[in-house]
Amino acid sequence: MSLLRRVRWTLAAVLLALLLWAALWPLRYPSRERAVDFPRGAAILKGRAIAPDRPPQLPAEIRLTLGVRDVLLLRNRDLSAHVFGQVLVLPGREVRLPFGEAGDYAFACDAAPDNTVTVRVLPHPDPGWQRLRWRLHALKEAVRELPVHGPEA
Repeated sequence: MSLLRRVRWTLAAVLLALLLWAALWPLRYPSRERAVDFPRGAAILKGRAIAPDRPPQLPAEIRLTLGVRDVLLLRNRDLSAHVFGQVLVLPGREVRLPFGEAGDYAFACDAAPDNTVTVRVLPHPDPGWQRLRWRLHALKEAVRELPVHGPEA
């Protein structure tokens, strides 16, 4: 058997082992919290953004998963208070919102696009394809949220 063929079979076996691990291994995270920050300058004044050239500060949708990350941690790093649903998040404070049931929850929010944030709470993924899809989506989200830094001149 040629060396190239052995390398291909070895790579295929490693890929298969990784897929099996991702599909069957239990989900564990160091914290059940998913943090969302109100950054400085996210304040809204009388329906107009203080800085109209800045994009909305919070995402339109936040995804949580029961049993894995099912607590939404709101951190206000802004100098003014923000409203998230019926919760007032004061400057420099944190608020935790636990979720116990899967579903879509809409919250009014003054620092989000269209002043609405949808919290999508997904059920705990069962072992197999569902867990594999969940892990791939979590990997995609983690890569998408990586900070982007340009080259230093």
